[in-house]
Amino acid sequence: MAEKRVQVSLSKDLYDKVVEKVREGVIASVEDFIDYAVVEALEKLKNPYSPEDEEKVKERLKALGYI
Repeated sequence: MAEKRVQVSLSKDLYDKVVEKVREGVIASVEDFIDYAVVEALEKLKNPYSPEDEEKVKERLKALGYI
């Protein structure tokens, strides 16, 4: 069963930039790029800290005696 899809609007400037990436072979389609970008953004919102950021925080907490 195919996933249901919805239509969204994108500025012409952004659309043109994505189309250029499709032409370069970076990604297969505009839809694939939008799916990828949204998934990445949602993941970043779920945990806005990179592994390096988390390591720095842990090191700082250890230095302060909390860990």
